[in-house]
Amino acid sequence: MSINTPNSSILSIPNTQKKSSIDLLDFIQERASIGTWEYNPTSTILNWSTQTKKIHEVPLDYKPNVEMGLAFYKEGYSRDTISTLFTNCIENHDTFDVEIQIITHTGKEKWVRTIGTPIVENHKCILVQGLFQDIDKKAKNSKELAYKELLLRKTFETALVGMAIVDLEGNWIDINKSLCNTFGYSREEIENLSFMDLTHPDDLRKDYKAMMKLISGKIDHYEVEQRYICKKGKTIWAKLSTSLVRDDHGKPVHFVAQINDVSQIVETSKKVNQLLETTEDQNKRLLNFAHIVSHNLRSHYGNLDMLLDIIKMDLPETTDNEIFPLVEQAVSHLGETVANLNEVAAINIQKDLNTEPLNLSKCLNGAISSISAMILESKTTLSVNINPEQYIIGVPAYLDSIILNFLTNAIKYKKPNVPANIEISTTIKNDFVVLQVKDYGQGIDLKKYGEKLFGMYKTFHKHDDSRGLGLFITKNQVEAIGGKIEVESEVQVGTTFYIYLKTHE
Repeated sequence: MSINTPNSSILSIPNTQKKSSIDLLDFIQERASIGTWEYNPTSTILNWSTQTKKIHEVPLDYKPNVEMGLAFYKEGYSRDTISTLFTNCIENHDTFDVEIQIITHTGKEKWVRTIGTPIVENHKCILVQGLFQDIDKKAKNSKELAYKELLLRKTFETALVGMAIVDLEGNWIDINKSLCNTFGYSREEIENLSFMDLTHPDDLRKDYKAMMKLISGKIDHYEVEQRYICKKGKTIWAKLSTSLVRDDHGKPVHFVAQINDVSQIVETSKKVNQLLETTEDQNKRLLNFAHIVSHNLRSHYGNLDMLLDIIKMDLPETTDNEIFPLVEQAVSHLGETVANLNEVAAINIQKDLNTEPLNLSKCLNGAISSISAMILESKTTLSVNINPEQYIIGVPAYLDSIILNFLTNAIKYKKPNVPANIEISTTIKNDFVVLQVKDYGQGIDLKKYGEKLFGMYKTFHKHDDSRGLGLFITKNQVEAIGGKIEVESEVQVGTTFYIYLKTHE
């Protein structure tokens, strides 16, 4: 609502100066996006300046009235506010200055600043003059900033992590509720303390050095786990994350700190480390025990076997005794057990294995060749689909043992009166070559035996040669060279073993 009002001072000066002043006024109005308006209550004439019309996005020949002018204000708060202020200005002679919204002629919402001043004669308003300014960009930026500040404030206050703004001397500027809860103080109590009062004395020096590096600009933030003293004197561990806020000139202003209580994590970590140390120590003792036992048993077995040979030679008549074959069989079983123990102990004792790149295809062909007679005799069908240039990381003896065990098991546990059918292939998964050995034999009931499948002395089929040690040793060998084994099986359908072996590029 604006008008270009004749000004007596302008009229009294020469035309050239008057034109120059008007041009300057128009220039200022346009650059500042400020228009003028004027309303005569007696004649009800409303005049807008050119700039005011531009702000409303109406044609320059547009002629408004009060009702039309008020209709531009956004319905609701803005229109109700300007109506009240405009009425009070005329009736009560009150000046107004307000920031509200209009909807322009083209439908745009826009923030504007409207100022109105009454001209009063004989206690009667004869004229209302005012300014009209486009402040849309400024208002939106201001409101967006205010919204962000509100979000930051709510985030600060409701954060589950203790947060604080601290001055360069270590005194609190602001703290949140979580920080108070962490240390067990009320806000009033903690405000009487400094950041240093809560830090454990033995960690103060380290904290101070980090703060000096922040101020000097050597680092832009730091994180550290250190101790703090709570209200009741209890020491807690907390993770401190600190950054420094600087002003526009790069001058340090204050610190922003986050303090997260990690006491439980630290205690749990200590317990886990202690448990790991205890477990490692126990494993070492068990391995040492297994080594000693297997060594001593091997000696005793050797002695017993030798004594049996001597008896056979010196006292052949005793071999006819019905007890002697039982003793001989028991000694033979003892020998097998000692050999098994030695093999298992050897795998677990050797930590630093001499692994090397191995051509998987060549190793497989070598293993197949070594049991070729068994394959021919059993009429086994063998299908191999392996990249001849595929290399893995392993121990030659282990890989040979692994392949042989899966091949012989597939033949041994075939379906009765049906030749074995074995399919061997590989796939790549991440850093592993997955060797797949699939048979169509008797299968294994994984629901019943799944957890025991790789156990020592566990057997799942009736077979004279079954010792229940092959899969146990194979699993240990695969894991010793950094791999793992997975299995799928269905009774009377077949079994597929997936042997994960570290690939070599």
